[in-house]
Amino acid sequence: MQWPSITSKVKKDPALEAKIDELLAQLTLEEKVGQMIQPEIRHLTPQDIKDYHIGSVLNGGGSVPNGNRYSKAADWLAIADAYYQASMDTSDGKVAIPIMWGTDAVHGVGNIVGATLFPHNIALGAARNPELIKEIGRITATEIAVTGLDWDFSPTVAVARDDRWGRTYESYSEHPDLVREYAGMMVEGLQGEAHDSGFLSKYRVISTAKHFIADGGTHNGIDRGNCLDDEETLCRIHAAGYYSAIEAGVQSVMASFNSWHGEHMHGHRYLLTDVLKNQMGFDGLVVGDWNGHGFVAGATVLNCPQAINAGLDIFMVPDPDWKQLFNNTVEQARTGVIPMARVDDAVRRILRVKLRANLWEKGLPSTRPLAGKDELLGAREHRIVARQAVRESIVLLKNKNNILPLSAKANILVAGDGADNISKQTGGWSVNWQGTGNTMADFPGATTLWAGIQDAVASAGGKVTLSVDGSYSEKPDVAIVIFGEDPYAEMQGDIQHQLLKAGDTSDLDLLKKLKSQGIPVVALFVTGRPMWVNRELNASDAFAVIWQPGTEGAGIADVIFKNADDQINYPVKGRLAFSWPKSPDQGTLNIGDENYDPLFAYGFGLNYGDTDTLGDDLSEEGIVFESSSAILELFNRRPMGAYGIILEGKNNDRANLNGNIASVSTLTVTCVDRDVQEDARRAVWNGQGEGLVAISTLNRQVLSDYYESDSSLVFDIKVDAAPVDKAWVRIGCGPSCYSQVDITRELTSIAGAGWKTLTVDLKCYPDAGTDFGLKRTPQELFALILEPFTLVANNKLDVTFAQVRIEKGLAQGASVRLN
Repeated sequence: MQWPSITSKVKKDPALEAKIDELLAQLTLEEKVGQMIQPEIRHLTPQDIKDYHIGSVLNGGGSVPNGNRYSKAADWLAIADAYYQASMDTSDGKVAIPIMWGTDAVHGVGNIVGATLFPHNIALGAARNPELIKEIGRITATEIAVTGLDWDFSPTVAVARDDRWGRTYESYSEHPDLVREYAGMMVEGLQGEAHDSGFLSKYRVISTAKHFIADGGTHNGIDRGNCLDDEETLCRIHAAGYYSAIEAGVQSVMASFNSWHGEHMHGHRYLLTDVLKNQMGFDGLVVGDWNGHGFVAGATVLNCPQAINAGLDIFMVPDPDWKQLFNNTVEQARTGVIPMARVDDAVRRILRVKLRANLWEKGLPSTRPLAGKDELLGAREHRIVARQAVRESIVLLKNKNNILPLSAKANILVAGDGADNISKQTGGWSVNWQGTGNTMADFPGATTLWAGIQDAVASAGGKVTLSVDGSYSEKPDVAIVIFGEDPYAEMQGDIQHQLLKAGDTSDLDLLKKLKSQGIPVVALFVTGRPMWVNRELNASDAFAVIWQPGTEGAGIADVIFKNADDQINYPVKGRLAFSWPKSPDQGTLNIGDENYDPLFAYGFGLNYGDTDTLGDDLSEEGIVFESSSAILELFNRRPMGAYGIILEGKNNDRANLNGNIASVSTLTVTCVDRDVQEDARRAVWNGQGEGLVAISTLNRQVLSDYYESDSSLVFDIKVDAAPVDKAWVRIGCGPSCYSQVDITRELTSIAGAGWKTLTVDLKCYPDAGTDFGLKRTPQELFALILEPFTLVANNKLDVTFAQVRIEKGLAQGASVRLN
């Protein structure tokens, strides 16, 4: 089909194009490939930049100078200066091409302690204020410039169509029109307006529209999953944000982790080159996502000509062995595996962006006008705008008897685990990737929700008490209960159903307890997506969605309390940018759907004074999980049901065992005979690093009943060569979301002893999470299972497994046993 051609406000400049020709003619092949490699700061030195002519660098979420999360602007600038000087050093006869540094500032500069953090995109969508979006972009660019960085991997222009997706809060709306309206405004805020003297000036940064394409349209809302929509839907819905971003002059587009009909986006020539570059007319650069090229079929992180040939211009390669990718790419260009015309096109695009961004003229990062001005990080005028965004994003779903706004002169109880919880309030991409484990020390100058309420009430002469569990000595006039989702980011935020804290009713119990005591209850719901909260709505007199408001929690108090004259202080203005579910299995509920049946429709939001007819009798019938069978067979001579066997090597290289043999970089799996033909699987690790073999499914499985039924994971295993180092058996809900048990000792003890049965009680699996910090409760983990059985080793190991199952009633507390 024919996609629309977009006319960018940034036109090609003949003089600039001539300069690109001049530079290209001077560059060696090695210098060109260096421009196409983007390592991570933990694995890049200034000498590396000189030796390999590196063109760009990134810092990942939570990655900071010298490993110190409290680094000041000067610490960032010191590294930026060293990188820049190395890139401009011509002592070896090479051409001076300034390096550019990219970062994920997705709701403010989340890696910098003390920066202003705005509400996440889903909240901004509810605000319906495009000019505010532009101003947020300008402020974000200002605070990035303080640290000397050049490039923001923002905005996310996904049109999230399944709210179970863990990045729903990074989407402005389920409606493509709103995403299109916002995307260009954020680009102009970050980069400045085309044809204006401020465009990509020393006060602005390069912007990135991401993730191309359909990251918000994957099957079952699985991050990095597969989009099955047809091409017309890609064009009409998922591309909407790219149209306005390209029109506004966005200079980079990031390829997505997801696939489209099974073909990974980093290797999708039709979409990256034919559509994005040729038909849509995008003339900037296409950058990859975190080692994303390693998921392309037939490729690895360190060997991927397929991605460059498909249209990727820069490999984002945070792998410590990135030099191997450099060498492989040079050789592939030299031998014609990657045509030189494709290399030149990629480098031309990179140089075009650098010249448009005036990186030569901007000079040493520390000499730029905003560099090192720590006072601009979290500046008062920036926080005022963030506080405005908080106010305008609040969506009022219920207001029985117009209880809101409240009098600040009353006796008020504030309860709930979200009241004084800055980590919950800011959400993901806040100081660290997942946003977990943070304290007020990580957000100097920030205001929690409780602090904002406390100040408002104290100023009015009222009385306010914080009691997380809702206990009190004097009965209050009203209770404000603040609760909701804990922080999360990509992958780890995916859920099976829109049940709030599956299996945990503590928030509901708190609401019911207060209401049963005759206390009017105002619920403030912290969330990154619509959730099924019928029970909580019934138990509340007023219910407002406050999303994840960021660092300026006082914006909530501005709205929910009356002013000194007992009048509305600020109106409640937010309107839902996502449809709200009537039942917890409505994850794919979107306006325009056939049989559209939400609890609250897209665009809903009460004003103060509106008649509220909701009542307290919403259906509380949620998902009822059927009791599972006594034995869940996962592998019995073959993978059972929807399960299959996958392999993953140390470089994120993956393979499916569809025939009788499959290999990745660190292990090989073959079908072998135990009792009958090919009824077992042999896995051999080669000692080159960590790898895994998993029984896996594309659709999340709810195995909560097994966890609650004293079940065990049971499998037969034969060890022909004991683990040289460590081995684990893992249960997982996706990449970087798993729980594992060390079985090194057990495997070592049975090496050469023939077939044995290993039983691992499910109670052995604690809350799931890796070093990224997210922890899932067992109830949450076992409601999300994608890989119920995974063997992992980090060095040589030779095992054969068969008869994998989960059995009820076998548990002996929490133990691992050999039979």
